[in-house]
Amino acid sequence: MTAEGTLIAPTAGTSPDSNSSGSRLVSVVVPVVERADDLVPLYRSFAVELDRRGEEYEFLFVFDGGFAPPPDLMALSRAGEPIRLLSFARTFGETAALQLGIERSRGDVVLTLPAYFQIQAEGVGPLLDGLRGGADMVVANRSPRVDSWFNRLQSRAFQRMVGGAGDRRFHDMACGARAIRRSVAEGLPLYGDLHRFIPALALREGYRVDEVDVPQHPKDSRTRIYGPGVYVRRLLDIAAFFFLAKFTEKPLRFFGLVGTVFFGLGAVVSLVLVAQRLEGQGIANRPLLLLAVLLVALGVQLMGLGLVGEIIVHLRSPHRRAYRVREQV
Repeated sequence: MTAEGTLIAPTAGTSPDSNSSGSRLVSVVVPVVERADDLVPLYRSFAVELDRRGEEYEFLFVFDGGFAPPPDLMALSRAGEPIRLLSFARTFGETAALQLGIERSRGDVVLTLPAYFQIQAEGVGPLLDGLRGGADMVVANRSPRVDSWFNRLQSRAFQRMVGGAGDRRFHDMACGARAIRRSVAEGLPLYGDLHRFIPALALREGYRVDEVDVPQHPKDSRTRIYGPGVYVRRLLDIAAFFFLAKFTEKPLRFFGLVGTVFFGLGAVVSLVLVAQRLEGQGIANRPLLLLAVLLVALGVQLMGLGLVGEIIVHLRSPHRRAYRVREQV
């Protein structure tokens, strides 16, 4: 992954040495992908709120391929505002943008925000306060919702499907506003399009994830209707997350279960055909015979695939911890 961008030194209030003084530096990571509002009002709105709270902060805007830093934002960065602008050489997606922002940030706390007004600026307060309360990650729940019923229906369907695959059902996992401790953000296994499942991934890793209500921004109220391909990709992402959440350490349980079902169906059909053949009926030209052979073969292949997965997990297990210690007394 290659990144090209403009790196502007922060102001004195957010110098790299500010962490050594014991104060908390908040790194606001804004991935600019797919769609974006005017970024200058977005920056000013949240910067004013962070100033009001007395937080030290820096903003990192990561521009995906197809997006370029706007001149007015670049002017603010060159004028000494705590803004850094990073641009990808080509399109890599939101997960890669978040990874780059976390990697280049310096704060003890990483605050992720979408590149458009999704929550009110005052919503960052409960997110940051939740970390002081002991949480490892705090995710926003836009409440009350001011957008259309169709948006709420899509969100509710997404939460239900992901909640069935994970260990807990969130109310608004699709919201991009999250406050994360740096150690947690650096340790999350992110790739592909898994940015949508960051709270569930953190929960799976054993971190404490809290959810707080924050006011939704009025500009986030327009109805969002996507093409069929987008919904298909979302379903595939959910299926991938389901497999990662349930069967990463035990692939044979998944492939073995599915393979056993296919093998069992093939065996039952084969026994029926054998019984019919013993009764004198011909089975050589019957499609049911071909179906039985295919089911048995598919079942054996799936179980073999599960065994190969178990071997891979076994070989890499000495190099990977499947647990995280929360406390030692």
